[in-house]
Amino acid sequence: MSHRENSVDSADSPAIQRDKSTTHDFGFIPIPHRLRYDPQKPFHFGLLLNVLFGFASTFIVANLYYCQPLLIQFSESFGVSYNRVAQIPTLLQAGYATGILLISPLGDLVRRRQLIIVLAVLSASLTIGLAITPNLVVFETLSFLVGVVSVTPQILIPLAADLAPPERRAAALSVVMSGLLFGILVARVLAGIIAQFTSWRVVYYFAIGVQYFVLVVSYFVIPDYPAKNRDMSYWGILRTMAQFAYTEPLLVQACLVNLASCACFTNFWVTLTFLLGGPPYFYSTLTIGLFGLIGIFGVACGPLVGRAIDRLLPWYASLGAVLLLLCFQAIQVGAGDTSVAAVVVAIMGLDVFRQMLQMSLATAVFSISAAARARLNAVFVLSLFIGQLMGTAAGTEVFTRYGWRAAAALNLGWYVWILGVIMLRGPHCARYTWLGYEGGWEARKSVVDARKAAAAARNAAGAAGIGIDTGGSTTPRVGELDSVKGGAETPAVDDMEKGALKNKADN
Repeated sequence: MSHRENSVDSADSPAIQRDKSTTHDFGFIPIPHRLRYDPQKPFHFGLLLNVLFGFASTFIVANLYYCQPLLIQFSESFGVSYNRVAQIPTLLQAGYATGILLISPLGDLVRRRQLIIVLAVLSASLTIGLAITPNLVVFETLSFLVGVVSVTPQILIPLAADLAPPERRAAALSVVMSGLLFGILVARVLAGIIAQFTSWRVVYYFAIGVQYFVLVVSYFVIPDYPAKNRDMSYWGILRTMAQFAYTEPLLVQACLVNLASCACFTNFWVTLTFLLGGPPYFYSTLTIGLFGLIGIFGVACGPLVGRAIDRLLPWYASLGAVLLLLCFQAIQVGAGDTSVAAVVVAIMGLDVFRQMLQMSLATAVFSISAAARARLNAVFVLSLFIGQLMGTAAGTEVFTRYGWRAAAALNLGWYVWILGVIMLRGPHCARYTWLGYEGGWEARKSVVDARKAAAAARNAAGAAGIGIDTGGSTTPRVGELDSVKGGAETPAVDDMEKGALKNKADN
């Protein structure tokens, strides 16, 4: 065999192909050197990258909400009734739920950098069709597909949980979640302003541009990591996701709380419209819409709330949030129809502490297994959708039958339910303990983590036959810590945990 043939064979060898997969996206787009996976040099997850994750979440999730102020213009442009165009927001939300169920779990199976890039390309490209099509059926079909591929935030949230050091995980999640919530607010405002002075199609041209910008930013800032679960298939990922929904007590508890919390949130805003539009206020639609801007206060407080959660066990943060939500909801029930100041105070308090509750629940859910965070997040977010449907249906029914105060009091009942669900399972229960209390009442996360590290060191030393005294210097590897928690992680996850610990040292 000639030297040339040897060269060709070596270029196509599996070793070379494996090396290329770590240096190129999709085998042909080079990954910037500083973003390539290197287990010896874990990637630093700093504030700038965290903020960029939030920025991407803002303008991707906005795809679901641009349409809401534009429905009248859609009706005029396509020449159809309001009832027909009212299906468009529903199609977007249905597509989003489909994407969460079928696409976001891929974060546990494939390289997430490539998944995010593909989703950004698809969402931006499909939006081109929304901007130019003259056909309503095509517009509706594309709206559903845009919803399906607009799940990038649900890939970024578990990725942020992986990259952030453990003592900053809630703060990192709060930045990404705040970006997602801000996207819901800013989409409606931007769409309304742009359409008021130009055309609804310009709104989608803007969406195209900002999504391609997110694509470019993603290429230059998102680090590459190997797939977490190389030995699993797509159907295996979906099957285990379904199993988590009934085998993980902490996840079930978090989903039950999240479901009722989202029902309260949706019921509050739906019935608030009826309250402000009727006696004694009689506010215009524009004025009622401006009350939504008060939600920016809750978004702005998100990172501060995240830092507070990082100092506590999630159980205590959830408990505190629910107690405060009960207080602010009581203000709304008691004085919402007599003082607009009470309404404003209730909105601010309910927004801040609902966000605190959701972030503490997400932090707890992500602690179950680092190798399954995308699937855990998918189940958790699906409970949010169920809660929204429940809140809209039940809240509207109670309002039409018994009036505004009864609908507001319904939220008090749901918050009491949440409190009961939280109290069924204590802060230190083992992973597979469904009910009860064990392990004491310590609330400080730093103290609990120190105790776990000491226990892991003793267990590791015992397994290796090494004696260790109470002040022992023997410390476990990150992988050993994971095994103590109950989850066997892949090397990629182990390296992520090492990177998080490096971030802790750097910070």
